Amino acid sequence: MAIVIRRAYDEPRDDDGLRVLVDRLWPRGLRKDGAAIDAWPKDAAPSTELRHWFHEHGDFAAFAERYRDELEAGEAGAALAAALAPHEHVTFLTALREVEPSHASVLRDWIAAR
Repeated sequence: MAIVIRRAYDEPRDDDGLRVLVDRLWPRGLRKDGAAIDAWPKDAAPSTELRHWFHEHGDFAAFAERYRDELEAGEAGAALAAALAPHEHVTFLTALREVEPSHASVLRDWIAAR
């Protein structure tokens, strides 16, 4: 399975495959009826507490480690990985301006390592 990361605000492309919003919050200004999002597994996104911690500390390496710990401890990450398995092409969507590095890239790499 190939997972690419794009901004949720970008126009859908023919090669996107399954389009998955990986943010816990819906992107501001993005209309739900025109977003072309196939899945929104909110529980697989970083917890609110972890997002706040990252905004306070800004240490991406520590954030990534804590996020991987959340994914390992919960069921949402494993459920998402299982749901994505049958798909050849998956596009993770995020509202972030910079998609690499981000929680989306941590999630992509975590799923790839499973």
